[in-house]
Amino acid sequence: MAADDDVEGAAALRAAMVCELRDQGVIRSEAVVAAFTAVPRHLFTPGESLEVAYGVDNVPVVKRGDNGLALSSVSAPHLQALMLEAAEITAGMRVCEIGSGGYNAALVAELVGDGGHVTTVDIDPDIVGRARAFLDEAGYHRVNVVLADAEGGVPDAAPFDRIIVTAGSWDIPPAWIDQLADDGRIVVPLRLRGTTRWIAFDRDRSGSLTSRDYGLCSFVPFQGIGSHSERNVTVDDGVVLRLDDENLKVDPEALRRALHLPRIERWSGATFDMPDEQMLFLLTNEPDMALLHAEQKIVDRRLLARPVLTGVPALIGGDGFAYRAARTNGATGGYESGVYAHGPSAEDLAARYVELLCQWAANHHRRGAASIRYVPRSVAPPPPASGVIPKRHGTVVVTWP
Repeated sequence: MAADDDVEGAAALRAAMVCELRDQGVIRSEAVVAAFTAVPRHLFTPGESLEVAYGVDNVPVVKRGDNGLALSSVSAPHLQALMLEAAEITAGMRVCEIGSGGYNAALVAELVGDGGHVTTVDIDPDIVGRARAFLDEAGYHRVNVVLADAEGGVPDAAPFDRIIVTAGSWDIPPAWIDQLADDGRIVVPLRLRGTTRWIAFDRDRSGSLTSRDYGLCSFVPFQGIGSHSERNVTVDDGVVLRLDDENLKVDPEALRRALHLPRIERWSGATFDMPDEQMLFLLTNEPDMALLHAEQKIVDRRLLARPVLTGVPALIGGDGFAYRAARTNGATGGYESGVYAHGPSAEDLAARYVELLCQWAANHHRRGAASIRYVPRSVAPPPPASGVIPKRHGTVVVTWP
């Protein structure tokens, strides 16, 4: 029997998915429960098994480029639920989804009901065609599917009470803010210093956006006019620095020499947990931070430690660098944060890094400690500071009250 024909099996797995998301505290509202219960996710993931379709953390890839990288995917239910809860969509709203796949638009259609309106837009004609076909098959004929570069939004369907972006965005185009209702909200995966966080922004009277909630995430990057490439600096074979700040000066040869010098270790005495929150603090409180990535062979050679495999904030000096580490320590409740540092300036860099770790642990050791504001270019820009991140169309300001 084909997976699409196994109605009872799909319903059972869908119910189990919803229960798991509720148990995790990801789904909190009955409206979102009803939406996830109603929409047959497997119809939007043809070729995948029902188990893959309904796995809470699974991300089926819909399309890949010639280089093998994903161009479009169906986001994990866990992440979709987080963003929909943050959006707080209610019946009768007008909602725009930027980045189509079909499934998320169907969830939104359930939330807005017959009195609402859903528009989903994508730049890729293949994805738009698939989304339209899947939505029709699932019975969501009223969803408006648009082929366009979403940099310009969808002016014919605006204004929107909510805009939900399902592609990794380096910036927030003016059209999205202009097409947002005065009391509207946008939930967008925004690239900040080499990492991506979904942020639920409310629009204020000045036209700026102020965060209500945020969380670490990963999305296929935005295509079209709004695309952006990060600056990658090769330090050594298998070792790369990823920089989002064009002003950060790096001497690759000096860092390569430092890499091959013995490291020093310095420990903070502060607890290590919530590494995603700590990472955001480190990246937005020290202008000389970048993300250090390395391959497994570098760890196997003991040149660098395991945190570099997934990317770790590294403090860059002229002739050295330091990066975050952790070790077991019962006195701190399980793990203690610390620093590995390389190069002639290792002591100074380690001391600066440890001070940041202590500040975070003492003052900001909690979820959602940061306040994130997006200031469009039309509004007076804030003065330069560690948490001020210039973008093409405006400025992101991250503060730690």
